[in-house]
Amino acid sequence: MIEFMDVHKAYRLRGVRKVILDGLSLKLPPDKNVAILGQNGAGKSTVMRLIAGAELPDRGRIKRNAKVSWPLGFSGGFNGQMTGMENIRFVARMYGEDTEEIIDFVQDFSELGASLKLPVSTYSSGMKARLAFGVSMAIDFTYYLIDEITAVGDTRFRRKCDEVFENKLVHSRVIMISHGIGTIRKFCDAGCVLDNGRLTLYDDVEDAIRQHEENQAV
Repeated sequence: MIEFMDVHKAYRLRGVRKVILDGLSLKLPPDKNVAILGQNGAGKSTVMRLIAGAELPDRGRIKRNAKVSWPLGFSGGFNGQMTGMENIRFVARMYGEDTEEIIDFVQDFSELGASLKLPVSTYSSGMKARLAFGVSMAIDFTYYLIDEITAVGDTRFRRKCDEVFENKLVHSRVIMISHGIGTIRKFCDAGCVLDNGRLTLYDDVEDAIRQHEENQAV
C-alpha cells in the first residue's frame, strides 16, 4: 500500500512559488493500476518521484508498505561516471538481489552488449532507457512506476518490452504517467487527476480521463 499523509510539496522558481501538493492525504488502491493525469507543468513527475522516494516532501509523510521501483522514464538514478555494468551491480546490491542473475537478465534484455562496459554518461537517451527498463524488469517490484515510457527502440524491441512488462503486471501493480490516453486505458483501472495542488482519486479510470479532459478545456 502507498499512502500520502498530509503531504506538502512546492518549488520556488524565479520568485514564484509553485505548489505541487497542498496537504494531500490519500491511499492508493492496492488492487488497481493507477494513472496520474494532469496538464503540462502540474507536477506529475514530481509526484512520481515522491512516491519513489527520489524526492522528499516539504512536510508530511509517504508510507510505502511495498517494494516500489524508480520511475522507468527517469534515468537520473544512474551514476554517469560508472559503467552500465557497475550501475547494474549497485542496484542489485541495493535491493538485495542476486547480482549475477540481475546482470544476466539485463545483458540479455537490454541488448547493449559491450556498451555496458562504458560510462553511462556516454549513453544516448535510448541506451539509458534500455538500461533503466532492463534493470527494472530484472527485479520483482510490487509497484512499477512508469513515467512516459513503456518501451524503446525498434518494433521488435518494443514487442519484447511489452511482453515482459505485461508478464510482470500479472503479479504487480503499475502507477503510470502518459500523455497517450490509449496507453492509460490499456494498463490502468483507476486514475488520479493533479490540478492546482490537489490530487483527486477516481476509482474508474474513465472518470479520471473525463475530468482531466475537462480541466484541459478550461
